[in-house]
Amino acid sequence: MTDPIEMAELHGQPVIKLQTPEGAVALISLFGAQLLSWTPAGGEDRLYLSPKAIFDGHTALRGGVPVCFPQFAGEGPLPKHGFARNKRWEVGSSRAGKDFAVTTLQLADDADTRALWPHAFAAEMSISIGGGRLDMELEVTNTGDSPFTFTAALHTYLKVREVEALRIEGLRGLDYRDSADEGRIKKESSVGVLIEDETDHIYHGTPPTLLVREDHRAMGIHAENFPDVVIWNPWEEKCRQLADMPADGFRRMLCVEAAAVRQPIELGAGASWWGRQTLVAM
Repeated sequence: MTDPIEMAELHGQPVIKLQTPEGAVALISLFGAQLLSWTPAGGEDRLYLSPKAIFDGHTALRGGVPVCFPQFAGEGPLPKHGFARNKRWEVGSSRAGKDFAVTTLQLADDADTRALWPHAFAAEMSISIGGGRLDMELEVTNTGDSPFTFTAALHTYLKVREVEALRIEGLRGLDYRDSADEGRIKKESSVGVLIEDETDHIYHGTPPTLLVREDHRAMGIHAENFPDVVIWNPWEEKCRQLADMPADGFRRMLCVEAAAVRQPIELGAGASWWGRQTLVAM
């Protein structure tokens, strides 16, 4: 019988392998607590991992689900997307049942993080799979004696067959910041958002559930406690500028990121916050 939770390696780097009896599989890198692969039972991998991703234990990995904390993108003085995706996390608890497998990874402040961001914290990233469902939850606790604020996101790279042939439903009527157009604030008028050019939209006040619909399949995306969602595709020109992406990689991926960006989260001493994103393969 296959062990539902085991340590393995991918390109020389340690990963946790989760597997359910019905055949769902996930690979999670200890570097960044980053989910790299998720294959629903009886299906195919639904996450995009760049074939040119750099597995050296130092460079942020292109694809999967990077954890952006304590800063999203360039929304502050820290390095882009913060430092959590560039740190080695520790394995916490893991367990499995007849139809699920779950693991939790942990990160706490150290001298390196405090040099960048002078706050005491504890973070947990929990990943659970079962059948055609994936649950990811980020929890942050202020372990210090003074409040701090942060922004965060689960930077989910969906693997798609052809990005121009999909549509994203559930965003109509929402305000968004168009980061690909000098940060202008716009309102979404489309019932089904299409990706036809560089796209970098931060939608605010999003509904809990979105749908990414392709010709013969779909992905349901549900978020809790993340008030924003980021839709990102670099398109042709910017993709060519990314050393860790193939030139045509933009056609095979779409980022739909559960995020807290517009209003930073404030945590008092001893307080905790959590945010969850669930993917359901259809």
